[in-house]
Amino acid sequence: MADWSPLRRELALWRDEGRDLPLWWRDDDAVSVTPALQQLAALAERLDLPVHLAVVPKTAEPSLGDTCGAAAHLVPLVHGWAHRNHAPEGEKKAEFGYERTGLREDAAAGLARMRALFGDTLVEVFVPPWNRIAPGLIPDLAPMGYRGLSAFTPRKARFAAPGLVQINTHLDPIHWRGGGRLVAEETLIADLVALLRDRREGRTDAAEPLGLLTHHLVHDDDIWRFTERCLEELLEGDARPVDLRAEMP
Repeated sequence: MADWSPLRRELALWRDEGRDLPLWWRDDDAVSVTPALQQLAALAERLDLPVHLAVVPKTAEPSLGDTCGAAAHLVPLVHGWAHRNHAPEGEKKAEFGYERTGLREDAAAGLARMRALFGDTLVEVFVPPWNRIAPGLIPDLAPMGYRGLSAFTPRKARFAAPGLVQINTHLDPIHWRGGGRLVAEETLIADLVALLRDRREGRTDAAEPLGLLTHHLVHDDDIWRFTERCLEELLEGDARPVDLRAEMP
């Protein structure tokens, strides 16, 4: 049984100092309505915490738009275009991480299709697959119609480019190189405490919503259990739920 007391002690320091801890939840790779998505939606409703679905535009099914429209706690975001790896040989996987022909056209196509599928429920946040984005693409996103950018690790500044808010994720419980199992819970708790301490001590941006990143399609029972417990601990420690529908300028 994992020991959550280090997190509880850190959260107590936040409360004692009167600090605000905004919390958001992003879940990647949605394309259709599945039992796993229904489990995700039920958990979000029970916790009263919106889950922001990074939806793959090219393969998204229309029924997903209907489901998000009817579920108050499901918030769609734009997950690139086709979730296809375009990285040069020998480089880390990325769809938008390197300059290439069609880079900007694919980003624009993703937004257009998501608007068609989700209408007013869409929040125009670009989530690059594998959390990698070519620096030269970033200034072009706001002119396309995007309002935000979300990747991984603490942001350097609130705005990634003029008109483009950056709100990243910070904790991923999946051990991708270890067969997709849950990272050791003690490690995850220690990482979470370190993230909070860095914010509290001024090394990273404490105003950026703390982001949990999940992938419902590959969760096993251990990952589901950790996700629920982690979010419960944070919310019980007075973390403030964030809905990007209200957060984006």
